[in-house]
Amino acid sequence: MQKDNNKIKESYKTSSLSPTKQIISNPIDKSGLIAKINVLGSGINPSKVSNVINSSHHNDKFYGAIDYIGFIKETNEILKNHKALKDTLNAFHNMFVNRLNCAYTALGIINEQSTTINIKLLDKNSNVYSFRVFMNDDDNEIIKAIKTGEITVLNDSSFLKVPSLVNIPSVIIPIQLKGRNICVAMASDYNIHNHINMYQMASMSLGLIVENSKLLEKVAQSSYMDSLTNLYSHRRFHELLTQELAYADSSKTKVSILIFDINNMGQINKDYGHSKGDEVIKIVANKINENIKKQDIAARYGGDEIAVILKNVNADEAKYMAEYLTYSLSCCLVDDIGPVNKLSVGIATYPDDSMDKEKLLILAEQAVLVSKTKGYKNGISTIVSTQDYDFWDDTALNSFATVMAKRHSQLGINFEEALVEQFQNENILSQNHLIEVVTSLASAIDAKDEYTKDHSSSVSRYSVALARAINLPEKEIERIKLGALLHDIGKIGIPEDVLTKPSKLTEEEFKIIQQHPTIGVEKILEPNPLLHDLIPIVKYHHEQWNGGGYPCKLKGEEIPLAARIVAIADTYHALISDRPYRKGMSVSKACSILEEGAGIQWDKELVRQFIAIAPSLATKI
Repeated sequence: MQKDNNKIKESYKTSSLSPTKQIISNPIDKSGLIAKINVLGSGINPSKVSNVINSSHHNDKFYGAIDYIGFIKETNEILKNHKALKDTLNAFHNMFVNRLNCAYTALGIINEQSTTINIKLLDKNSNVYSFRVFMNDDDNEIIKAIKTGEITVLNDSSFLKVPSLVNIPSVIIPIQLKGRNICVAMASDYNIHNHINMYQMASMSLGLIVENSKLLEKVAQSSYMDSLTNLYSHRRFHELLTQELAYADSSKTKVSILIFDINNMGQINKDYGHSKGDEVIKIVANKINENIKKQDIAARYGGDEIAVILKNVNADEAKYMAEYLTYSLSCCLVDDIGPVNKLSVGIATYPDDSMDKEKLLILAEQAVLVSKTKGYKNGISTIVSTQDYDFWDDTALNSFATVMAKRHSQLGINFEEALVEQFQNENILSQNHLIEVVTSLASAIDAKDEYTKDHSSSVSRYSVALARAINLPEKEIERIKLGALLHDIGKIGIPEDVLTKPSKLTEEEFKIIQQHPTIGVEKILEPNPLLHDLIPIVKYHHEQWNGGGYPCKLKGEEIPLAARIVAIADTYHALISDRPYRKGMSVSKACSILEEGAGIQWDKELVRQFIAIAPSLATKI
């Protein structure tokens, strides 16, 4: 129908995507595309069908017969093989250009929030045009079609303001889902009236694809953002941290991580309900997010933990920022609770503390736990950087064990293995420092079994007493002291179910236990030159005087003296200590067993010397 301004508007109503509107030209009804396919399938010459179709539009140019079945097959292939919206649009565009000699195709996606339509247009030469139309522009032909919900055919495409597309007819197809405008499709060719059904069918598919893409985008967005705090999610935090560390590595800059833990959250939830707890978490998250730099990143790290990535910031600068944030939070008052000032804060810095992302996070979490033990000063949280404490301090070591226990299930990181790695990387500054570190390492390993707690330190003390009783030089006594501390360090590689089994070991399990001297040497001592002179003590402390020991079946004086001393001290402490299957023996009973094995299992003279000093040693642990 001809109208003013050289326009033709035909009321081809929108498809079944808009069930409230009358469907006049449905491509799958009896008079539409299926009827045409049936005609083609009955053996009628396609060219006659095309002529019949074209007879109602004598002024249109025509470019040959339409292969409807091929069109449907290709549409199906596009929908099946292209997942990304961009790829799907390109595939549809190419199909229309090749099959219908289409001059251009365009898709406009409606942004409901900004009330705009973002349109991307491709012409037959693959030139790309992008533009935006505002929904309040009532004079725009695209907006008119959307608001009426009608398929609109125009006798030229000047409304697009693309010079090369002026004198070609265009069709505008608004697409709705459940009465809601989703997008608008446009196309152009000289035989457009005969191709309306083709464009309409493709538009239906595009509408579903666009809606699906929006839903997928929302799902992806929800996985990136935490719904309570509107900060990044834990998953997104890890992705962004990986990116920032890679950039810091290439740019030789630093990255600091802050972790804030709201300490009294459990009590708040218990006393005031989880809604009040959520309120506190939101306040902490908002305050932190408001006060960090635009370039920095805040995320919800755990249930009551907020993490911040500070770009190009060292440990001292990170601590200053943490102080500012905790002060700001202490000024926030929550009804019934008061100021938000009970937070623990941990800091770790790349690359100073570690160059590995997971290790960096472990150290930051460890610093949080150390912060918790230090409490608060003047109502403000204590802020702890990894660089503020000695890793081998009891508090720090216990905190590390706690973090590693939590991390083991997540990352498969074993506490003992991580501890050994830390030990190997430790920068030993002095002999006293070495003794402190070795003592802490041995205590951590002993802690695997509550019945062997302090075993290594006790064996070390007994060994030193025996070494002094036989007048060994002080330097040798110092070596024996360290060797005895580490004599069981190889148990780090023994499965706990074997190590702590309360009943008698099977032959196979005993063979596993017998590996621990060799494991200790290979895994702990050999990689560290400072500990090489301890190898004979650790490796041979289970050898026996008669050659019946392990791992090398040495006998008599083939066994190093220091190892013979530690063997006696080790056995004595085992005898007087409680075990799951028996109570610890008395000093006299333990000494009588040593005496019975003198000259068989142990050095006879050393046993005699040890029995003489045993009453002066502590009898129980």
